[in-house]
Amino acid sequence: MGRAFEFRKERKFKRWAGMAKTFTRIGREIALAVKAGGENPDYNPRLRVAVQNAKAANMPKSNVENAIKKAAGKDAENYQEVVYEGYGPHGVAVLVETATDNPTRTVANLRMHFDRGGGALGTSGSVSYMFNRKGVFKVKAEGRDWDEMELELIDAGLEEIKPEEEEMVLYTDFKDFGAMQKALEDRGIEPSSAQLEWIPTLTKKLNDSEVEQLIKLIDRLEEDDDVLNVFHTMDMSE
Repeated sequence: MGRAFEFRKERKFKRWAGMAKTFTRIGREIALAVKAGGENPDYNPRLRVAVQNAKAANMPKSNVENAIKKAAGKDAENYQEVVYEGYGPHGVAVLVETATDNPTRTVANLRMHFDRGGGALGTSGSVSYMFNRKGVFKVKAEGRDWDEMELELIDAGLEEIKPEEEEMVLYTDFKDFGAMQKALEDRGIEPSSAQLEWIPTLTKKLNDSEVEQLIKLIDRLEEDDDVLNVFHTMDMSE
């Protein structure tokens, strides 16, 4: 089994391992959601998603409520969403989603991470053309007729369903994210996670030593407080 495949499995557990970092990231997602659509989850689909992801990460309800209250207050921090692009070692394209209140600090830190990780921070548009932005919903597989469900969800923008361990992963175009979220809610289906992700259109196969080099860069990026998500074109298959 290749190191890239093992890395894919490790990501799921590592993402939730550092709870302080995870809660900070989710808190910023909540802040961005409140800024975009208000503090009432009933009227703010993006905030509903953030709250659901907080629940999946075992973030205490009081922390979620405090994050919403703080984001709606007069002294709320003014986070901006900025996507940075670059190359990791061995020519792997990397996209980094951030939520920052100081882009000057963030870009300097990311440039340092890329340089020390054997890559280079690029300009806007330098690698984003290698990705498609998709809505990705993970739902428990058990107890549902997925052939029938697939037909029902096509009208909500469903493009593809893939099995993953004990879950089914549903893909939509990013513009259909809200429609799919509502379709699942209408059917009483609560996703274990719902995200907008950058899916590579082409991937690059690396050997195990090259994978290790890229992993070190990804780890550096993910440890940065301003970073929400990191996407790349490394082939993650077995």
